[in-house]
Formats: sequence, C-alpha cells, structure tokens
Amino acid sequence: MLCTHHHTSRENSAFMIAVALWRSLRPTHWVKNLVVFAGLIFARHFDRVADVERACGAFAVFCALASAVYLFNDIRDRESDRAHPEKQKRPIAAGTLPVRAAAVCAVTLAAAGLAGAAALGRSVLVTAAAYALLNVAYSVVLKRLAIIDVMIVALGFVLRAVGGAEAIGVAISPWLIVCTILLALFLGFGKRRWELVALGDDAASHRAALAGYSPHLLDQLIAVTTASTVVAYALYTLSADTQAKFGTDQLIWTLPFVLYGVFRYLYLIHGAHQGGNPTTVLLRDAPMLANAILWLIAVLVIITRH
Repeated sequence: MLCTHHHTSRENSAFMIAVALWRSLRPTHWVKNLVVFAGLIFARHFDRVADVERACGAFAVFCALASAVYLFNDIRDRESDRAHPEKQKRPIAAGTLPVRAAAVCAVTLAAAGLAGAAALGRSVLVTAAAYALLNVAYSVVLKRLAIIDVMIVALGFVLRAVGGAEAIGVAISPWLIVCTILLALFLGFGKRRWELVALGDDAASHRAALAGYSPHLLDQLIAVTTASTVVAYALYTLSADTQAKFGTDQLIWTLPFVLYGVFRYLYLIHGAHQGGNPTTVLLRDAPMLANAILWLIAVLVIITRH
C-alpha cells in the first residue's frame, strides 16, 4: 500500500511539473508568431501546399525559440519576479517548476528550433539565430534600457515576418516591414504606459526600463507611433507597387479595420485600464478579436479577386 501511495505521489508530482512547464512556455503568446504567415498571405501562396507546410514549419520554429527564451528569462528573473504582483505566479518564481527541468527544456527547445530552421534553409536559420540571440541580449541587458527595450521587441516581430517569407522563398515588402515595426512599437509603448500606471511607485523595481519613462513621454511616443502606423498602412495600400502586385486599388478599404484596432487599444489603455498584455487583449477582447478576423477576411477577399 505504501509503495502504491509513493507511486501515485510521483505521478501527481510529474503531472504538476508538466502543467507548470506548459504554462511557462506561454502558449497563448504563440499568437505573436502568426506574423510569419504575412509573406504567405501577401504573396498569395496560400494555395500552394508546400509553401503552407513550410510556413507552418517556420511558425513552429519561432514558437520553440520564443518559449525557450521565456524559460531562460524566467530562470534569470525568478528572484525579482517573486516581488511582482503578477509575475510571482509564474511557475519558476512560485517554485512549482524546478529550475533544472526548465533549463533542460529551454536548451531542448532552442536546439529543436534552430534544427528546424536549418531544415527550412540557411536564410531561415540565420534569421532564427538572430532572433534567438536578440532575445537573449534583451533578457540579459537590453530590457533595462528605456526605448531600446521596446525597439528590440519590435525588431523581433520583423525578424519573424522575414523568417516566414524566407521559408517560402519570397521577398517581403518593405512596406510590410515598416508597418510591422511601427505597430509593434505602438503596442509596446502602450504596454509600458499601462505598466507604469498600474505599478505606480514600484514600477522601476519590477521593470528597470520603466525608470526611464514617464506617462507624458509615453503618451508622446504612443501619439507618434499611432499616427505613423496608420499613415504607413494607408500609404502601403495606395502605393503603385502594391496596386500593381495585387492588380487592385481596393486594399484601402481595409484601413477602417486598422483604425478601429488602434483606437480600441488606446481605449483599453486609457479608458478601461487594460493593455498590460497585448496578446491577452487580442484574445480576450471580443471587439479586438472580431476586428482582426474581419481585417484578415477583407484582405483575403480583395487580393484573391484579381
């Protein structure tokens, strides 16, 4: 009976560690990696099975690398996370996930991600390696530097988009790179403002970069990136190259979805006091999610009609 009890306890312990590990991988954040499909969509290769498979492979690569970085970051920051009102619930900080198990998983995921990137081609491997190294540098040093911290996060989105395009052998439009980095900056500065207000006087102790921000500065940065994002997207839809590529000038009709998405996020930051996690906002805020889906449908309908 005693052996049976110990056996059951070990099984329960292993199950709890597995659950904690899954949480630490941040699977809900994998939605950020959907940007790898931008090249597939805007090159109109979504009817090519081989390219769809390769794009899905790139998506898996960046999910593995992102989760490896999350584990690495949580291991490094476990002590400071224990003093944070939300981060203290993370499995490593809470002690429900052993550091050794997290480290082994991080190394395994990083190796698998880079191996998968290599299988997709040298250019994908270079892009994926750059993404991984950039994120490690962010976790170690760069996340402590105001403005630089958000710019590095935005660059990570660009590398994902480039990696997805490289995987299927198409050139990603410079306009899409500009729009991607501007949108990421907008969301990043919005997140920083929410954190600064929500954490109050303790903000800098939870995130060092917040010491270099003020609500007024962030409002200015958000204003600049808001206008820049909308204008850049409008110019992309109206550019001669875009109209020649898709054989239509109708993409401008997708601009209202972009405007609403930007305005809705600003409302959530300032009016509803949300916005601490853009991914969570997208997945849990019904108007934002519906707007994103409608934008995608509108884009697909317009670019496939010609």
